Amino acid sequence: MKLLRYGEPGAERPGLLDAEGRIRDLRDHVPDIAGPYLSDESLARLRALDPARLPAADGTPRIGACVGAIGKFVCVGLNYADHAAETGKAPPEEPVLFLKATSAVCGPNDAVEIPRGSEKTDWEVELGVVIGRRAKHVTRAEALDCVAGYCVVNDVSERAFQSERGGQWTKGKSADTFGPLGPWLVTRDELPDPQALGLWLDVDGTRRQTGTTARMIFGVPELVSYISAFMTLHPGDVIATGTPPGVGLGQKPPVFLRAGQTMRLGIDGLGEQRQAVIQGE
Repeated sequence: MKLLRYGEPGAERPGLLDAEGRIRDLRDHVPDIAGPYLSDESLARLRALDPARLPAADGTPRIGACVGAIGKFVCVGLNYADHAAETGKAPPEEPVLFLKATSAVCGPNDAVEIPRGSEKTDWEVELGVVIGRRAKHVTRAEALDCVAGYCVVNDVSERAFQSERGGQWTKGKSADTFGPLGPWLVTRDELPDPQALGLWLDVDGTRRQTGTTARMIFGVPELVSYISAFMTLHPGDVIATGTPPGVGLGQKPPVFLRAGQTMRLGIDGLGEQRQAVIQGE
């Protein structure tokens, strides 16, 4: 099942993508794709609906972030050994965690803004994991039962803010529009193996990143279990699981985004994103 949110920013409506690629309105059945409506029980009720009997959305509406009212946006750094190497760092012995501000979240095709003072805005295609039930000290064996589904994330990053301004990485990860999510939340029953997904990213038609989630140092079950030992994960929380090699920082010489460019990125079975890059205020 592919769930989404569509409409103008701040007024998104819950929807379902049918087999023909049409958006079907879910407002009569669920108020949002968020929080308690991501439970197994709620998703089972939606799965039982006949999409052909749901109202179709008019025209080609804007697609918003596929999850609403996100409580935590937890990110994992250096989770692909070849990406760690291109940044000059050793593969971590434990997952590297940081938080991205939820105010960075935007739709998958919204413009990405280069923040004021930035000279090193970078791209990162990542598998997103959306939590569907409360997870605290869960085991690896229990971890996937806590997952509602998966989505595409572009973990946009400002490298100078991240590494040259002191403190944690969060300040380089949290500018407005630095968290495109979607286009869809694909429920976990459709993706039984999150470690077998290809992912890619292009800038202006040039392939920059190509990878597979099979190359993660720490897989999804281990990440959910590990994070749940440090903070309780709640329905609607999002985990960005790390990026494969090919980021701008890793190019020789480094290459960073400029206003006027376009990013396209996607993951097998999870759809694609497209973002125009603009100069922020």
